[in-house]
Order: sequence, then structure tokens, then C-alpha cells
Amino acid sequence: MAKIKSLQCRECKKEYEPTFRYICEECFGPLDVTYDFAPLRRETFANREHTYWRYHELLPIESSSNIVSIGAGLTPLIKADKLGEKLGLNNLYIKNDSVNPTFSFKDRPAGVAVSKAKEFGLSAVGCASTGNLASATAAHAAKGGFPCYIFAPSDIEHAKITQALSYGAEFIAVDGTYDDANRIAAQIGDSRGIGIVNINMRSYYVEGSKTLAFEVAEQMGWKVPDQLIVPVGSGAMLNAICKGFEELERLSLVGNVSGMHMIAAQPHGCAPVVEAFKKNRSEVTPVENPDTIAKSLAIGDPGDGQYVLRRLKQYNGFAEESSNREILDAILLLARTEGIFTEPAGGVSVSVLKKMVEAGRIDKNDSVVCYVTGNGLKTTEVMMEVLPKPRTMQADVNKISALVR
Repeated sequence: MAKIKSLQCRECKKEYEPTFRYICEECFGPLDVTYDFAPLRRETFANREHTYWRYHELLPIESSSNIVSIGAGLTPLIKADKLGEKLGLNNLYIKNDSVNPTFSFKDRPAGVAVSKAKEFGLSAVGCASTGNLASATAAHAAKGGFPCYIFAPSDIEHAKITQALSYGAEFIAVDGTYDDANRIAAQIGDSRGIGIVNINMRSYYVEGSKTLAFEVAEQMGWKVPDQLIVPVGSGAMLNAICKGFEELERLSLVGNVSGMHMIAAQPHGCAPVVEAFKKNRSEVTPVENPDTIAKSLAIGDPGDGQYVLRRLKQYNGFAEESSNREILDAILLLARTEGIFTEPAGGVSVSVLKKMVEAGRIDKNDSVVCYVTGNGLKTTEVMMEVLPKPRTMQADVNKISALVR
């Protein structure tokens, strides 16, 4: 299993023992897991289980007995030829995380965090969520035998509430924004000793999203893509993907990663990272009242926002936003070309990809990976306004046959 070296402050670089902590006591910066990696060969992973736990040496769980797995990861990397043809790209790939067990990429960080909670001997877990993390945390808590507490805005999609409740979680619907729910979860988690996966377990939680880099590299023959389109809510996923590729380079499993380009995709109505990027700022100004159909990205005060900005500068990247209508159109475009039905967050990725191509920021021969992070069946209400309503017809073969071309 992994050999954890320390928790290191992202700002002042002070190191701590890898215990149940997440904030630097000197400068209050976030703490990241660092490792003493043993040498690894590409062949090491060849015949392993088809989950993200195939990369266990690169994840922060020290004993395999503590792994709580529901079979997530190693999701398809689709060569999107039809969508690529529409957009004018020869090497477009869709990383389809909508087919994970709870139908979003959140199974990755949630699974790592709940496993670490087991390793720490915690008695309960929970999360602050815009919807997908609620389901992922609740499912892993059920598998691991933990009580689970979900703090979420009251206006998230009903399908996501239903899913989390079905796993047995205690669901607290907060009359407010995600940032309100996050603040309450933080206070309760710290005072009750509950492992809030994306707050006081965050140092370990974000490590799960690194596997989106590991899998893409392995699925592409241990190559690094030229362009990566990543939806941004808190920003943790984009930052973790960068960290993942950097760790693969450090282990000589891939070549130089400095040439990859990170593109941050956000929805209009909650695009604080895009605004800061376009105004050349190093800090993010929070959005007080997010207003977008992409509720899973409606995080007005992104915890890793400033680090996304640093990553965009480091990897010569860009940030762009999409309107509600552009998001809906992109969902339909992806569904009707590649047969992938995504929620609005995935529509944001595809829409921003389209804009980047039209702006000449992506060459037609670049290898491009577009991350689709959640399933459209969780958010069907938003699609009804742009879809034709089925007609009910008399059970008469002649009348119905006249409609078939």
C-alpha cells in the first residue's frame, strides 16, 4: 500500500504527521498528502482489478483492510469520432465518469475519504454537497457501516436527494446556498468529530480525483494529452488531476507533463474562476447567489479557486464559461453524437470545448480529453424545456405507421 510521508502545507510548506487534520496551524493553508514512492513499472497495473484502487500505491490508505470500495473507477475513455467530426477535431476523447456506481466522479474522492475515516477509526462521516457528493458519500458510508450526515442546499435536484436517502443517509436540506451548507457542515464536523469528507477529511479526499489522471494516462498508452477540459466547481478536481500527472512523471510512468494545457470550464451565473482569470487576478471574488442550471458546479466560493488559477498559469491554460442554453445544447450534442447522456456539468465541459475550438485555442490534431463527470438521469427536469413532448396516439398501426419515415 501507499507510504505516506507527511501532510504538507500548500502555502508555507510546513510538514505534519498524516493525522486527522487539514489546515496548517502556521498560515491556515490547506494540507496535501506527500509520499515516499517506491519505484513502479507500467506493467505493475496491467492485470489488476478494474477500479481506481488498482493504483493503491499512489493513494493515502496504508492498509488494504481499510479500503471501502463499491467498484468505482476505470471508467471508459471514449474515442469521440462523431463529436470530433462535428467540432473539427481528429483526436477527441470523452472520459465518461457518468457510469460510476453512483453515476458521478465523486465516487473517487468519497471512496478514498471514507476509507481513510475507517483507518482513523472515526464513528461517522458526512459531507457538504451540491448533490453528487451526497450520493457518493452515502453509498460508501453504507458499504463501510458508517452513519452519514449530508448538508446540502434545499434546491438541489430531487433525483440526487432520493439517491442519498436511499443509501440511508441523514439528509439536512439547508435553506441557503452551498456555501451556507458548507459552513454549517464544517462547524458540526469539527465540534462532533465527524469525518466531513470534503472539509476536515479534504487532504485525503482530493487524492481520489488524481485517479482521473492515472486512468487517462494508462488508457492512452501512458501518454499525456495535449488539452484537458475540466469542469470546475470547488476547483479540487482540476488541481488533483494536475497533481496526478505530476506524480506519474515523478515515477517515470509518463513523459514530461509541462506541455499539457488545462482548460477550466464553469457555468455562467457561477463562474468566479473564469472572471478572475480573464481579469488577470490571483484571487477569486466569490459569487454570493449562484444562478445556473449546473447546480453541481454552483459553488460561489470555490475552496481551490486560487489554486486553479495557479494551475492555469503553470500549464498555459484558459478558463471559459457557458450559458444555460449553451449547456443544454451541448448535452444534446454529446447525446446525439456519442450516445452519452450527461448532466449539466458535463454540458459545461462540452460547450467550453466547442468554444475553445471555435476560438482557435485547440488545434485539430491535438489530443483532447474532455471530462464528463455526472449522469443526465440525475437532472432530467432541466432537459424537458428543450425536448419534444411525446404524443399519445391511438393503438392503430396504420396511423402510427404514417409517422415512421
